[in-house]
Amino acid sequence: MRTGTAPEVPAPRAARWLLAVVRWPAVVRPLLRPLLCRRPAPAGPSRPDQLRALVAVLDEAVAAQRPADEAVAACGEPGPVSRGSARDCGQQSIALHRLRARLQDVGTTDPDLVAAQARAARLLAYDLWMLRASLNLAFTVRPVDRTEAARLRLNGLGRPADDLRRLRDTLRAELSET
Repeated sequence: MRTGTAPEVPAPRAARWLLAVVRWPAVVRPLLRPLLCRRPAPAGPSRPDQLRALVAVLDEAVAAQRPADEAVAACGEPGPVSRGSARDCGQQSIALHRLRARLQDVGTTDPDLVAAQARAARLLAYDLWMLRASLNLAFTVRPVDRTEAARLRLNGLGRPADDLRRLRDTLRAELSET
């Protein structure tokens, strides 16, 4: 014991606990708040609401596939490809890219809808790739017989466009049942 100071008296139990809490880092203190003070997590949208949002984006994607299909087919026509075809491919690529971004922003939490959303995103990615590939084949710097033959085989988006349409129809049928 030091001279000139009051003798140390052990603090009451509650005071020791409070001192221990005060000395804890600021990161730990919020964990000590009682559970009654915490607000419940906000409830996410219901499955029908998620399904409606997903079907709405897929409706737009299917509608955008027709002009994209025509733009790809125009790149595969015999003879020189017009600048308008390049512009159409570019515009359709932008539209599909925006739709794919909107599709990824749909907040699905249901496992079935998450899987359907991922499949739709892959199918839209294929459409975007097909637009890009048709532009590359149609407007190549050094045309050779092999690339010209591949370009002439272009006739549209193909089976993945049909798959996206079927996926949308399946989800729409499920929506009408609920």
